[in-house]
This record gives sequence, structure tokens and C-alpha cells, in this order.
Amino acid sequence: MSEAFHIISDGSCDLPAQLARQKNITVVPFYVSFDDTHYLKENIDIGIRDFYQQMVDKKGVYPKSSMPSIQDYEEAFLPFAADGTPVICICITTKFSGSMQSALNARSIVLEKYPQAAITVIDATVNTVLQGQYVLEAASLRDNGWSFADTVARLEEIKHTGRIFFTVGNMEYLKHGGRIGKVAAVAGSVLDIRPIITLKQGEIFPSGIDRGRKRTARKALDLLLEYLGQSSLGIECYSIAVGYGYSQEEGAAFRDNAVETLCTKGYPVKEIPLYQIGATIGVHTGPYPLGFGIIEKAIH
Repeated sequence: MSEAFHIISDGSCDLPAQLARQKNITVVPFYVSFDDTHYLKENIDIGIRDFYQQMVDKKGVYPKSSMPSIQDYEEAFLPFAADGTPVICICITTKFSGSMQSALNARSIVLEKYPQAAITVIDATVNTVLQGQYVLEAASLRDNGWSFADTVARLEEIKHTGRIFFTVGNMEYLKHGGRIGKVAAVAGSVLDIRPIITLKQGEIFPSGIDRGRKRTARKALDLLLEYLGQSSLGIECYSIAVGYGYSQEEGAAFRDNAVETLCTKGYPVKEIPLYQIGATIGVHTGPYPLGFGIIEKAIH
């Protein structure tokens, strides 16, 4: 039995390859470069662990990412257009990348050859682990028998609920990428001050600063608790995940503490999935991003 429609996402979704295959999701990878010349396909030419290891080993070297090309998307769309399978393509927030424009251009090219093809491109307005959760919600709708049109409509309804609450190891990479001023970065390095950041509706917002990793990690959890406290929905209506960078051990400890704290605060949660944040965002945060993604479930 063929699927009612197929789901494609750019590599910003940071879904583990095995999980993407299991859920029948096609991922179109981003590229990453350490020398501005040689660009490698993420998860194909370079693994995420290798990417972070190079950042740790080559301190002061700032890698860059590059979006999927029009041709990359065209090659992803064509097989489904040829066999009449509709496609929902979910792309990283347009505030961070031109990936969605590549997908739209590829769609136009494919429609010239297959005018009846159904390809809907969605701006996720989020990225990284949260984008992965959003893509999994699309798969849940498909696998529960929702139609192509109803799935698109429901995905548009829930995306505004997405939030990322996270911190980073230091301000150096944010400074290099122009996300914060040099003065703030110097102050951060001298005083061990680190930012707590919220991403919502496609943009990042400062949510405070503090000293040390433990305190900023705790503040990210406080932001999650505040979000849940302001919601009229129970925690069972949300998909929550933890994202980490270089250190899986730190990510797992952060996740386990979050599960314990949520339970003591009256939010019964059995487990929270743990995903590695990919190069698309890692080039901006450095090797040590850590935080939560949360979005309303499509079905609850």
C-alpha cells in the first residue's frame, strides 16, 4: 500500500537518520564547511559527532553552513511527482536560511514537467530539534489517516506554539555570527556570563543571562515550566525534546533532571527524547548548545 503523501524536510530538523527512515521521512541535508571552500553534506559526508569534534579540536575556527540547493530539492521531489504521491516539504524558518526558497524554486521546476504534482512547502518558523518534533507531528497525522489538505491545515495551526529554550557554552560563536555585540561577548568571557535564549515564530529573543552552565541550564528549564504554566493544555498535549551538542552525557543528565523536576512540579512525564543538535545551528552556537524544544501535538 503506497502512502497517502510523503514528508520531506531539510536537514535542520536534526532527526536521527534511523528515526527518519523508520518514519518514512526524506531529509535533504545542509552543507557544512571548515575552510569556506570544501562543503560537506551533513550526515552523509560528515557526521555530527565529527563536526563537533572538529570544533572542539580547532578552537578559533568557525565553520559555516550552506542550504540545500535547488537541485537537491528537485532530486528529492521528482520520484514522488512521477508516481503521483503528494509531498509536504517542511523547511527551517526563513528568518535563518533561504532553504525554503530553494524548495519553492525546485517545486516550480518539477511542476513544469509534472503539472499535476502536489507539493506544498511549509515554513516551519522553527529549526533544529524543534523542527524535528514538528516533522514528526506531520508523520503522525499521515500515519493516522489524515488527508493531505487536513494535514497541511493542522500543521499551520500548531506551528505558532513551538518554542526553543536554550543556552550555549559561551558567547564566542554568537559574537562571530553577529548575533551579539563584541562588548557583550567580552563581558561574557571575562565574567563567565552566558545567555539564555528563546526561539519562537522564527526569531530568537534574549531571555536573560547568568553565570555558569548549571545556572543557565536551570533557567532554560524554568522557561519551559513557565510556558507550561501559562498554557490551558496539559503536558500530555505537548511534544517535548531535549537537544544537546558535543556532549551526550551532559544532554542525558540535563534530560533526566528535567523529567524529575517536571514530575515533582505536577507534570507527569515518563521520558523526554534526546536528540543531537546538528551543524545548521551548531555553527552559530558552538559545540555546547543545550535546551528544550516544545510544540503542541497535532493529535491529542
